[in-house]
Amino acid sequence: MKARKAALVQLGRVLTAMGEAAPWPGHGLGTTEQEYMTLDALVRGAVRHNGWATADNVRHAMRAWGGALVPDAVDAWLASYADRPEADRSPRTVGLVLAGNVPLVGLHDVLCTWLSGHRAVVKCSSQEPDLIPALVHLLDGLLPGTADQIRFAQGPMGEVDAVIATGSDNTARYFEHYFGHLPRIVRKSRVSVAVLDGTETEAELTALGDDIFRYFGLGCRNVAKLYLPTGFDLDRVFGALLPWAHVAQHNKYGNNYDYTRAIWLLDRIPFLENGFVLMKEDTALASPMATVFYERYTDAADVQRTLEEHAQKIQCVVGHGHVPFGKAQSPGLNDYADGVDTLEFLLGL
Repeated sequence: MKARKAALVQLGRVLTAMGEAAPWPGHGLGTTEQEYMTLDALVRGAVRHNGWATADNVRHAMRAWGGALVPDAVDAWLASYADRPEADRSPRTVGLVLAGNVPLVGLHDVLCTWLSGHRAVVKCSSQEPDLIPALVHLLDGLLPGTADQIRFAQGPMGEVDAVIATGSDNTARYFEHYFGHLPRIVRKSRVSVAVLDGTETEAELTALGDDIFRYFGLGCRNVAKLYLPTGFDLDRVFGALLPWAHVAQHNKYGNNYDYTRAIWLLDRIPFLENGFVLMKEDTALASPMATVFYERYTDAADVQRTLEEHAQKIQCVVGHGHVPFGKAQSPGLNDYADGVDTLEFLLGL
């Protein structure tokens, strides 16, 4: 495990450098210049497979991973599993069906399977077919033998002993049908919300923009709903979000904005707008692309009860006492999707 920790930390340094679009710093990074430039080309070309995967968003994901894969964080993450020696387990073959809605969203599952000592058969999303295989290639250079443990399947995965699959509520039904006889983690659609209490600083509200607009709002950790105290001035939010006005220049985002705006106008639905985001008062959690729902409250206890009632649909909550503003898209290593401990599941196979 010591060697794997060291390789993870070194991979984090590579991701940090790539996330900052830094020139190749030399062999001390653990890669050749050719490997580094190949990865950089994949970052810049990711938009060809997924129109939402701009280089800026891919590099942001890499910076977040680089910030997570630091020695203290890796040690703290794995310390709670230290009493589960690998020698006590027989390697299993685990099928991984990865999502591709935001950059590198499936990397955590791949790394957890590798760390657990099992073999991974990985089905990458068609929206992100190259980035994670490239990172596994780099990891194999840092710790030879890694690539033998992780296979990327272009067609059927073949026989597997367990499955971790991520998708929508609709695809989850298919996953349950095909893999219902196996140990499994099947993830469904989730959204994130922010709870404001009225004491937020301008800096915190500005940081909320990253939670809403990063990756164009496509991730399950993107804030789609605001809970606001009665009397809270929405103009404060609109003003703080202005640094994200550029998202409307993205063709796909702009088309979604125009479409929803037109539908709401035709249906005479009241809403607020500022040219790049629509806001509508609504009790629903999930809002359409380029929109944010909001709901007023008078008693914070009522909001807490609502969050508990809908816990199975909420990925994270942003606000005082919850995930700090601006940090929703920088999860820690133990911030498991859907609250299910992936590594514990794998170690228990």
